[in-house]
Amino acid sequence: MAASISMSSFPECQVKFYTKQVKYSLPDSVFSVPGNATSSELNDLINTLLKDWSEEDWKTIEFDFIVGGELLRLPLQELLDKKEISNETVVEIEYFERYSAPTPQDSLVHDDWVSGVQACKDWILTGCYDNTIQLWTIKGKHLLTIPGHIAPVRAVAWIEVGDPISTFVSTSHDETAVIWQWNQQTNAIECVNVCRGHARSVDCVGGGPLTRRFATGSYDHMLKVWCVGDQEDGDLEANEGEGSRKRLKNDAGKNKNRTPIMTLAGHNEGITGLEWTSLEEVCTASMDNTIRLWDIELGGLKSQLTGSKAFLDISFSRLNRSLLSASTDRHIRLWDPRSKEGTVVKCVFSSHVGWVTALDWSPVNQYHFISGSHDMLLKLWDIRSPKAPLYDMTGHEDKIMCVDWSVPSLMISGGADSHIKIFKSEVVTEDEPME
Repeated sequence: MAASISMSSFPECQVKFYTKQVKYSLPDSVFSVPGNATSSELNDLINTLLKDWSEEDWKTIEFDFIVGGELLRLPLQELLDKKEISNETVVEIEYFERYSAPTPQDSLVHDDWVSGVQACKDWILTGCYDNTIQLWTIKGKHLLTIPGHIAPVRAVAWIEVGDPISTFVSTSHDETAVIWQWNQQTNAIECVNVCRGHARSVDCVGGGPLTRRFATGSYDHMLKVWCVGDQEDGDLEANEGEGSRKRLKNDAGKNKNRTPIMTLAGHNEGITGLEWTSLEEVCTASMDNTIRLWDIELGGLKSQLTGSKAFLDISFSRLNRSLLSASTDRHIRLWDPRSKEGTVVKCVFSSHVGWVTALDWSPVNQYHFISGSHDMLLKLWDIRSPKAPLYDMTGHEDKIMCVDWSVPSLMISGGADSHIKIFKSEVVTEDEPME
């Protein structure tokens, strides 16, 4: 069956529409559409067809379209030419319900710059330049102010979340990382260990997946790996439960000072971001224009990715195994660290007009991520639309210093305006509508 939808006298393309969202499926048909059709016109077409074939009252839906693996943001013929797709054949176009715009939910006021943030389940950790760590509920209720450092806090990370005991780490300009234990029932906080070993500001921290280890990166160029609890238990899994918490508490009574279990040198400038990419691999980004992958089991460098400008942050997706980098050249790059041939930069995202300072992948969707910049904007991206983000989220009045998307429904950013901005996000998993 072929159908023709007249939109203009422009040369036509033969297209077939399909969707993975069963409720919006159409009969298998070929349509003729003008080559200059835009996503808006295709959206009107799909809604018209669904309205005609629906047995119920049809409410207009906003759809997005993928052609050749890329979101349609140009006239159809321009994208076909760019992708070198012949319009002499039937072009398959996937459509799905458009991601709804994130909505502002809350603004959490601090006394100074907010430089670190991470959410987990029902709570949000923030690190502030007034030397404190703040603990909040995801609904914006303030729970604790923790005066744990003698200089600005640079980063925070949850290590183990339990009921009722949870463990997290904060790092600071004071050259330390501090391990904290929080009892959510009594709202009591305890300093378990002070991790000493760095010679300059400790700017980033990340907990190892399924382990009781974490890593820190510093302006002293060093990557250090630490363990929570007894030193010899650094490779034990976090799901040991109450036993691991007892060891952690007993160890705290012995000596609060802690030394690293491993130090890795190689960067020539400060380390600005790190991610565990597996149980035994850590990836670091640096002001020396390099991204390095380290083998934690063997204690050495595995590989290196080189850029043209200083890197300010990285984020790794466990869904698609890809790496994002934020840079002082205002661009975001998508890397495939597994690539053995050709370029490892798979895509460049260009929209920010200031340094890109922070980014984070969606925890449930392999195509989406957020980024924050000195241009005061938080942006939501789809990797299939490199030239234009899905949405710009405004609200900050100064540069953004940190972002977090650990909780699927919340996009969070902190900035030099002393505010945390929380945006409510639609939860779209990779199977809904994507693979």
